[in-house]
Amino acid sequence: MAFYQAPHDFYHWGAMGQLNIKDDKLISDARALAELLGTSMTDAIRRAVQEKLTRERIGRDEEKRRRYEAIMAIAERASKLFPPGAGSDHSDLYDDNGLPK
Repeated sequence: MAFYQAPHDFYHWGAMGQLNIKDDKLISDARALAELLGTSMTDAIRRAVQEKLTRERIGRDEEKRRRYEAIMAIAERASKLFPPGAGSDHSDLYDDNGLPK
């Protein structure tokens, strides 16, 4: 970490209360959104960020669910490859102390 970078937890959440936006198009879009919503630019940006954050979280949750279902389907198919009664009991290979016979 460079000497001029503050650690991530240096500032308490919300302590930095300002954004300095230098993108004219973004400022213009935020102003237009605020006018359409009949609210302040701060509220318009808050709503936009919250809506995007919600969509991203839902999308990630759906991706996690999809991956879980794919893994479970693989496990189901793989379980059919083992003969009935097959298991992971290898007690015949080891003595009472867990050492190979």
